[in-house]
Amino acid sequence: MPALLDPVLDLLMLRGTVTATEPIAARMRRLRIEGDALAGLAVRPGQQVRVLVGNGLTRRTYSVWHYEPAGAVELCVLDHPGAGPGARWGRTAEVGDQVRLSRPEGSFVLRPDATHHVFAGDETAAVAFGAMLAALPEGARVSGCVETETPADRLPLAHGARLDWLVRGDTSLPASVRRLAPPPGGVAYVAGEARTVQAVRQVLVREAGWDRRSVLTKPFWAPGRRGLE
Repeated sequence: MPALLDPVLDLLMLRGTVTATEPIAARMRRLRIEGDALAGLAVRPGQQVRVLVGNGLTRRTYSVWHYEPAGAVELCVLDHPGAGPGARWGRTAEVGDQVRLSRPEGSFVLRPDATHHVFAGDETAAVAFGAMLAALPEGARVSGCVETETPADRLPLAHGARLDWLVRGDTSLPASVRRLAPPPGGVAYVAGEARTVQAVRQVLVREAGWDRRSVLTKPFWAPGRRGLE
């Protein structure tokens, strides 16, 4: 990246340093990024950051797994077949690497005062779900379904024992939500592949009687596309 862009990027993005990396699931790697510019940010559970990856100005969006106000952001990056620059960055990032990222953003966030919380999604949603679940008290009413390629892809989620974990191909996420039949009145967080997100939303709104305003959706990806913002 040309050095002459540094002053512009410093105005637009935050700078940090990778201070730790570890595999957190079979295809997911946790990256810890620290820096003075990351201190004191307003972060809501479920929000995301945009990270400059590769050698150019390519940006990729990642949900925040964990945030510490002293100045640390943790991301979990999925590796997958046909990986693009984002997955390659997550796979090869090392301690000491410099990282530029945006301030946390997005409206797909936890509503902490809801009477109960329902989560439905796949691997790409699990990171945002992890931040949301970690912010809930032990006695919160939690249910939901999370689909992964294999059991080894499951992230360690707070309240995870209350969720139905699915292996892709054994059943579908909409069918699993239909069987779960969560009663209306709480908030549902639905994220992952775009068409599946819409199908789950229809199950909740049309079949289970949920108010559409209580079903929060986030399509993270679609087949043949790099990602959805």
